[in-house]
Amino acid sequence: MSQPLKITAPIRLKDFNPDFHDGLEKEETREKTLKLTQRIGELQELLHADADQSLLIILQGMDTSGKDGAAKRLLEFVNPAGIETANFKSPSSEELAHDFLWRVHKLVPRNGNIGIFNRSHYEDVLIVRVLRLQPAPVWRKRYEQINAFEKYLVANNVVVLKFFLHICRQEQGERLKARIQDPHKNWKFELADLKMRAQWGRFQKAYEDALSLCSSHDAPWYIIPADRKWYRDYVIAKTVVKTLEDMNLKWPKPKEDLSKIRIV
Repeated sequence: MSQPLKITAPIRLKDFNPDFHDGLEKEETREKTLKLTQRIGELQELLHADADQSLLIILQGMDTSGKDGAAKRLLEFVNPAGIETANFKSPSSEELAHDFLWRVHKLVPRNGNIGIFNRSHYEDVLIVRVLRLQPAPVWRKRYEQINAFEKYLVANNVVVLKFFLHICRQEQGERLKARIQDPHKNWKFELADLKMRAQWGRFQKAYEDALSLCSSHDAPWYIIPADRKWYRDYVIAKTVVKTLEDMNLKWPKPKEDLSKIRIV
């Protein structure tokens, strides 16, 4: 299982193999993932009943890294009533009129729920940085602000899991080609994807800094090898199961003395 990052030196993504799969076999691993996602469904029901904590899962990665696919597999057996999802696109005029965390904070899952962020507040130190949407003095302050925000969430019973889906440039190219060649995937392709791909090196550096500067004890990053979708899903599902099981969730006591209840 992927381990949370412990920062002892600046992260270099070239030190992490995006094709790593721990020698596992595809079909066998998919069967394990199926059992893990079924377990997530069971644990989500317990989380919802306990209603004292929430789980926020953040998925970040380059285009085509599999954020949508990972979320879909992860939530396969989860009751939709206990899920809150957010997909962060370009901010609206109203959102731009507030601090950059305003639109994020209001979408944090309520107690008892699992939240999925497909992209997140980290876009404000990634695309904002790479495309120079804000001057450097502005986005450089945001690493510390993000750490303070996540520390606040954790102190208020929000467990934060952050997954960086790590793919290589060649694999991204193959997936972009598939979007063009497969009629069922055409809708996913945008010319902007190629513009972002042209900035690959700058995005890698921006991710390295985000991982290095914002992986804390309370809200660590996990680097997930994502060239093989089946291994990506397995590692994320296993990490989520362990996290939920470590949350010390309990079934609430009944509101009535059930020993005195008689149904006729």
